[in-house]
Amino acid sequence: MAEQLVSVLFLCTGNSARSIIAEALLNRWGNGRFRAYSAGSHPKGAVHPQTLDLLRRVGLPVEGLRSKSWDEFAAPGAPAIDLVITVCDQAAGEVCPVWPGRPATAHWSFPDPAAYQGPAAEQRAMFADVLRQIERRIRGFCALSVTASDRSALQQAAHALATRQAESAG
Repeated sequence: MAEQLVSVLFLCTGNSARSIIAEALLNRWGNGRFRAYSAGSHPKGAVHPQTLDLLRRVGLPVEGLRSKSWDEFAAPGAPAIDLVITVCDQAAGEVCPVWPGRPATAHWSFPDPAAYQGPAAEQRAMFADVLRQIERRIRGFCALSVTASDRSALQQAAHALATRQAESAG
């Protein structure tokens, strides 16, 4: 029997950097077990140019990536989501839509490279550092034995991974 695909929605406020990076990375490293999406509570309407440049530089596809509202995933006909992960602290504190199917939730905090104000070279370095942080978490997540059918285990695994990696970084 084929394993059920785990659908993950990454949320951020602007949906222009971190959530887009997470979507691209999980779709790359998910080995057909995961399908990632991203959205924002107040989408910028465009993916940050540094995000697209970085994803291209590391060999990730950018076709189809766009800044969009989380309302798309709460609407009738939206893809079924098994896990919603906020990747910014502001979005984690917002009241989210009611997601069809009541997906598991988790919060993975990452700094916002799009908010960096400074020299372009430093901003590029920050984007690359955030990508490395997200990739580390995504690879750890992909190594777990999680299924869409056990939402409680899915949520616990996502929370535990965030806690373990936050502790090891600190």
